[in-house]
Amino acid sequence: MMMSFTDVDYHVFQLINQLGNDLSFFNPIMRFLASKAEYVFYLGIVVYWFTRHETHRRMVAQSLLAASIALACSGILGHFFYRDRPFVTHSVLQLIPHPANASFPSDHATAAFVIATSIWLFHRKAGRVWLILAACIAFSRVWTGVHYPSDVISGALLGGLIAVVVHQLFQRSSGALKLLKSIIHGYEVVETKVWRKNQGA
Repeated sequence: MMMSFTDVDYHVFQLINQLGNDLSFFNPIMRFLASKAEYVFYLGIVVYWFTRHETHRRMVAQSLLAASIALACSGILGHFFYRDRPFVTHSVLQLIPHPANASFPSDHATAAFVIATSIWLFHRKAGRVWLILAACIAFSRVWTGVHYPSDVISGALLGGLIAVVVHQLFQRSSGALKLLKSIIHGYEVVETKVWRKNQGA
Protein backbone atom coordinates (compact mmCIF):
# COMPACT_ATOMS: atom_id res chain seq x y z
CA MET A 1 0.00 0.00 0.00
CA MET A 2 1.43 3.40 -1.05
CA MET A 3 1.91 6.05 1.62
CA SER A 4 0.19 9.39 1.15
CA PHE A 5 2.20 12.61 0.99
CA THR A 6 1.11 13.45 4.54
CA ASP A 7 2.27 10.05 5.76
CA VAL A 8 5.66 10.44 4.06
CA ASP A 9 6.02 13.95 5.45
CA TYR A 10 5.30 12.76 8.98
CA HIS A 11 7.56 9.72 8.57
CA VAL A 12 10.50 11.92 7.53
CA PHE A 13 9.65 14.30 10.38
CA GLN A 14 9.85 11.42 12.85
CA LEU A 15 13.22 10.31 11.49
CA ILE A 16 14.69 13.79 11.90
CA ASN A 17 12.98 14.63 15.19
CA GLN A 18 14.12 11.32 16.70
CA LEU A 19 17.72 12.41 16.17
CA GLY A 20 17.15 14.67 19.16
CA ASN A 21 17.07 11.52 21.27
CA ASP A 22 19.69 9.51 19.37
CA LEU A 23 22.20 12.36 18.96
CA SER A 24 21.23 14.55 21.88
CA PHE A 25 24.68 16.18 22.05
CA PHE A 26 23.65 18.17 18.95
CA ASN A 27 20.54 19.55 20.66
CA PRO A 28 22.14 22.77 21.98
CA ILE A 29 23.34 23.58 18.45
CA MET A 30 19.92 22.81 17.00
CA ARG A 31 18.21 24.98 19.61
CA PHE A 32 20.51 27.85 18.70
CA LEU A 33 19.93 27.39 14.97
CA ALA A 34 16.16 27.09 15.40
CA SER A 35 15.67 30.10 17.66
CA LYS A 36 18.72 32.38 17.52
CA ALA A 37 20.55 31.95 14.19
CA GLU A 38 18.12 34.27 12.42
CA TYR A 39 19.89 37.12 14.26
CA VAL A 40 23.05 36.25 12.32
CA PHE A 41 21.15 37.21 9.17
CA TYR A 42 20.03 40.50 10.73
CA LEU A 43 23.60 41.26 11.76
CA GLY A 44 24.87 40.34 8.29
CA ILE A 45 22.39 42.72 6.65
CA VAL A 46 23.48 45.57 8.94
CA VAL A 47 27.19 44.88 8.30
CA TYR A 48 26.71 44.73 4.53
CA TRP A 49 24.76 48.01 4.59
CA PHE A 50 27.31 49.91 6.62
CA THR A 51 30.22 48.87 4.43
CA ARG A 52 28.79 51.78 2.41
CA HIS A 53 29.52 49.91 -0.83
CA GLU A 54 26.97 50.69 -3.56
CA THR A 55 26.52 47.05 -4.61
CA HIS A 56 26.10 45.94 -1.00
CA ARG A 57 23.46 48.57 -0.40
CA ARG A 58 21.52 47.55 -3.49
CA MET A 59 21.79 43.94 -2.35
CA VAL A 60 20.48 44.79 1.13
CA ALA A 61 17.64 46.90 -0.26
CA GLN A 62 16.60 44.12 -2.64
CA SER A 63 16.82 41.47 0.08
CA LEU A 64 14.64 43.50 2.46
CA LEU A 65 12.05 44.15 -0.25
CA ALA A 66 12.06 40.48 -1.22
CA ALA A 67 11.80 39.44 2.44
CA SER A 68 8.79 41.70 2.97
CA ILE A 69 7.02 40.22 -0.05
CA ALA A 70 7.97 36.63 0.81
CA LEU A 71 6.81 36.88 4.43
CA ALA A 72 3.54 38.50 3.33
CA CYS A 73 2.98 35.59 0.92
CA SER A 74 3.89 33.15 3.69
CA GLY A 75 1.27 34.71 5.96
CA ILE A 76 -1.39 34.47 3.25
CA LEU A 77 -0.55 30.82 2.55
CA GLY A 78 -0.62 30.05 6.27
CA HIS A 79 -4.11 31.56 6.49
CA PHE A 80 -5.61 29.76 3.50
CA PHE A 81 -3.77 26.45 3.95
CA TYR A 82 -3.71 26.27 7.74
CA ARG A 83 -1.82 23.35 9.22
CA ASP A 84 -1.26 22.54 12.89
CA ARG A 85 2.25 22.30 14.28
CA PRO A 86 3.61 18.76 14.71
CA PHE A 87 3.46 19.04 18.50
CA VAL A 88 -0.27 19.86 18.34
CA THR A 89 -1.35 16.66 16.61
CA HIS A 90 1.47 14.25 17.47
CA SER A 91 3.69 13.23 20.32
CA VAL A 92 7.05 14.81 19.43
CA LEU A 93 10.36 15.78 20.98
CA GLN A 94 9.85 19.54 21.24
CA LEU A 95 13.12 21.24 22.10
CA ILE A 96 12.08 24.89 21.89
CA PRO A 97 8.90 26.67 23.03
CA HIS A 98 6.56 27.80 20.27
CA PRO A 99 2.99 29.07 19.93
CA ALA A 100 0.53 26.60 18.40
CA ASN A 101 0.00 28.74 15.30
CA ALA A 102 0.19 27.91 11.58
CA SER A 103 2.97 25.50 10.65
CA PHE A 104 2.87 25.89 6.86
CA PRO A 105 5.00 27.35 5.42
CA SER A 106 7.94 28.03 7.74
CA ASP A 107 8.55 31.75 8.20
CA HIS A 108 12.07 31.03 9.47
CA ALA A 109 12.95 29.07 6.33
CA THR A 110 11.28 31.69 4.12
CA ALA A 111 13.18 34.59 5.70
CA ALA A 112 16.51 32.77 5.82
CA PHE A 113 16.37 31.64 2.20
CA VAL A 114 15.08 34.91 0.77
CA ILE A 115 18.01 36.78 2.31
CA ALA A 116 20.57 34.05 1.57
CA THR A 117 19.43 33.81 -2.05
CA SER A 118 19.52 37.60 -2.43
CA ILE A 119 23.11 37.63 -1.22
CA TRP A 120 24.00 34.69 -3.49
CA LEU A 121 22.64 36.54 -6.52
CA PHE A 122 25.19 39.29 -5.89
CA HIS A 123 28.07 37.33 -4.35
CA ARG A 124 28.21 33.65 -5.28
CA LYS A 125 30.98 32.64 -2.87
CA ALA A 126 29.61 34.39 0.24
CA GLY A 127 26.09 33.47 -0.82
CA ARG A 128 26.87 29.76 -0.62
CA VAL A 129 27.81 30.18 3.05
CA TRP A 130 24.55 32.02 3.75
CA LEU A 131 22.57 29.33 1.90
CA ILE A 132 24.22 26.62 4.02
CA LEU A 133 23.27 28.52 7.18
CA ALA A 134 19.70 28.91 5.87
CA ALA A 135 19.53 25.15 5.22
CA CYS A 136 20.80 24.47 8.76
CA ILE A 137 18.08 26.72 10.19
CA ALA A 138 15.41 24.94 8.14
CA PHE A 139 16.67 21.51 9.22
CA SER A 140 16.83 22.56 12.88
CA ARG A 141 13.18 23.61 12.82
CA VAL A 142 12.26 20.00 12.05
CA TRP A 143 14.80 18.56 14.50
CA THR A 144 13.38 20.68 17.34
CA GLY A 145 9.82 19.54 16.61
CA VAL A 146 8.15 22.75 15.45
CA HIS A 147 7.86 22.11 11.68
CA TYR A 148 7.27 19.31 9.22
CA PRO A 149 9.83 18.84 6.41
CA SER A 150 7.36 20.12 3.80
CA ASP A 151 6.91 23.33 5.84
CA VAL A 152 10.59 24.24 5.63
CA ILE A 153 11.01 23.05 2.04
CA SER A 154 8.04 25.18 0.98
CA GLY A 155 9.42 28.16 2.89
CA ALA A 156 12.84 27.71 1.28
CA LEU A 157 11.33 27.52 -2.22
CA LEU A 158 9.10 30.53 -1.57
CA GLY A 159 11.95 32.63 -0.22
CA GLY A 160 14.33 31.65 -3.01
CA LEU A 161 11.75 32.26 -5.72
CA ILE A 162 10.77 35.71 -4.45
CA ALA A 163 14.44 36.69 -4.16
CA VAL A 164 15.04 35.72 -7.79
CA VAL A 165 11.90 37.49 -9.02
CA VAL A 166 12.78 40.73 -7.21
CA HIS A 167 16.37 40.55 -8.47
CA GLN A 168 15.17 40.03 -12.04
CA LEU A 169 12.80 42.98 -11.70
CA PHE A 170 15.72 45.31 -11.00
CA GLN A 171 17.89 43.62 -13.64
CA ARG A 172 15.29 43.98 -16.38
CA SER A 173 13.64 47.29 -15.45
CA SER A 174 15.86 50.33 -15.73
CA GLY A 175 13.11 52.41 -14.15
CA ALA A 176 12.93 50.21 -11.05
CA LEU A 177 16.72 50.18 -10.74
CA LYS A 178 16.86 53.97 -11.14
CA LEU A 179 14.23 54.38 -8.41
CA LEU A 180 16.14 52.06 -6.07
CA LYS A 181 19.39 53.94 -6.66
CA SER A 182 17.62 57.25 -6.06
CA ILE A 183 16.24 56.04 -2.72
CA ILE A 184 19.67 54.81 -1.64
CA HIS A 185 21.27 58.08 -2.80
CA GLY A 186 18.69 60.07 -0.81
CA TYR A 187 19.53 58.06 2.28
CA GLU A 188 23.25 58.59 1.73
CA VAL A 189 22.81 62.36 1.46
CA VAL A 190 21.07 62.39 4.85
CA GLU A 191 23.65 59.95 6.26
CA THR A 192 26.53 62.19 5.16
CA LYS A 193 24.91 65.29 6.67
CA VAL A 194 24.37 63.53 9.99
CA TRP A 195 27.95 62.22 10.00
CA ARG A 196 29.39 65.67 9.29
CA LYS A 197 27.21 67.21 11.96
CA ASN A 198 28.40 64.67 14.50
CA GLN A 199 32.00 65.23 13.48
CA GLY A 200 31.57 68.95 13.96
CA ALA A 201 30.03 68.42 17.38
